[in-house]
Amino acid sequence: QVQLVESGGGLVQAGDSLRLSCAASGRTFSSYAMGWFRQGTGKEREFVATISRSGGFTYYADSVKGRFTISRDNAKNTVYLQMNSLKPEDTAVYYCAAGPVVGAISSRNYDYWGQGTQVTVSS
Repeated sequence: QVQLVESGGGLVQAGDSLRLSCAASGRTFSSYAMGWFRQGTGKEREFVATISRSGGFTYYADSVKGRFTISRDNAKNTVYLQMNSLKPEDTAVYYCAAGPVVGAISSRNYDYWGQGTQVTVSS
């Protein structure tokens, strides 16, 4: 089993940057593909980015491509989401997730979830 804890959220202005971190417990972190999802108020949870077990493959939602970067450090059991050029529409609770399927964009392919971290972008 994997436990995930996100951090790094906050209140920023449009155009600013934030880096989210997701720390995982357990020795099997490197055996999981990792993903970031987000959920705005009154909206469904949506895919943001995913990274393969080794970090060699990444995939992004069109809405964040070119602005966000997902990465991982398997030695530190941590996955990151660097968010640049933030927009008000990026405001949401951001969740990290772990699962067995590389490249998955559906939340149903992820077995473990963190509690989320709030990102608020003011205009």
